[in-house]
Amino acid sequence: MELVSRMMEGSLPYDIGVVSESTEHDAPRRRDAKTDRLQAIPMFQACSQRQLTALARIAEVVEVPAGKVLARAGEAGQEFFLIMDGTAHVEVTPKKQVQLGPGAFFGEMSLIDGGPRSATVVAETPLRLLVINRRNFSTLLTEIPDLTLNLLEVLSKRVRQAERAVAP
Repeated sequence: MELVSRMMEGSLPYDIGVVSESTEHDAPRRRDAKTDRLQAIPMFQACSQRQLTALARIAEVVEVPAGKVLARAGEAGQEFFLIMDGTAHVEVTPKKQVQLGPGAFFGEMSLIDGGPRSATVVAETPLRLLVINRRNFSTLLTEIPDLTLNLLEVLSKRVRQAERAVAP
């Protein structure tokens, strides 16, 4: 399956503490648990079992401590993040700050348009994240169009909120 082989080629160029898998024997059980966990996330509920399995293969579950900077405004972005557990603090400007919780995601903008990060995101509490690197993110959007639509809806809402914030 070309999709799976292309997804498996990616690596995660970050240093935020990837949770490692202990043995190859445990991998099918962990993948099933990961797939079940993914299906519980609203963003992935419409995915087929095949799509969830492919997603589980390319996504890394990452745990980070409170206070860890996950993205910094102005820097290049290499990952898409989805919060599974915990909360993060997003600072777009000193006056515009938002809290994100489970099911929320960030990092998609710089992966879509190639521009720098638009906000700084810091873990408020210990976080468990689902992380997908740039190459796999592009493949994922191509292979699972429902996710693309979901991202577009969220981006549209964010643009509307930004417009309301600057409207006189």
